[in-house]
Amino acid sequence: MDIQSFTYIGLAFALLSSSTMLVARNWRWLISALGLQYLAVYILVSGPWPIELAAVKLVAGWMAASILGMTWINNPSQGSGQVVTGRIFRLSTALLVIITASSLAPQTAGFIPGIAIPHAWGGFLLIGMGLANLGFSTSGVRVILSLLTLLSGFEILYAAVETSTLVAGLLAVVTLGISLVGAYLLINFTEEPSI
Repeated sequence: MDIQSFTYIGLAFALLSSSTMLVARNWRWLISALGLQYLAVYILVSGPWPIELAAVKLVAGWMAASILGMTWINNPSQGSGQVVTGRIFRLSTALLVIITASSLAPQTAGFIPGIAIPHAWGGFLLIGMGLANLGFSTSGVRVILSLLTLLSGFEILYAAVETSTLVAGLLAVVTLGISLVGAYLLINFTEEPSI
C-alpha cells in the first residue's frame, strides 16, 4: 500500500470519527470515536513527520481518550450531555463542514508550501467539526471533546509547517492537559437538569 492510499484511509477515519462525535450520545461511542480520531491524526501526520514523532500524537491522544473513558466508567452518574439539536440537523451541519473543508483544502495546499491536499482536508475537517460540536455542546465534557477535535485539526495543519520535536511534545502536553480538565469536570461537577 502506498503512502497516498494510506493518507486517504486516515482521511476516512477522520471523517468517520468526527461525524460520530458530532452525532453520538453514548459516552462509549464518543470515547471510541476520539481514539479513532487520534489514529487518523497519526496517519495524516506521519506523511510530513517521521513515524516516531507522529507516534507521539497517537500515544498522547489514546492516553487522553483513556483518561476520559476511565473517568466516565468511575462516575456513571454523568451522561454524555444534553443534546440540544436533532441528529438530522447535526448531520446537515457535518455535511456543510465537509463541503467547506473540501473547498478550502486545494486553496490552502497552494498557499502553504509543503502541505498536501489530503492533509489540509483532514485538518480543516477536524477544525470545522470541532467548532460545530463546540457550538452544539451544553456539557463540559462535550466541550472538552470538541476542543480535542479542534486541536487535532490544528496539529495536522501545523505538522506540514513545523517538524520540531519540542512542538510535538508541547502539543501532546496540551492534549493531555485538556483531557485532565475534562476528567476534573466529570468528577466535580454534576450536570444541571435542562429546563
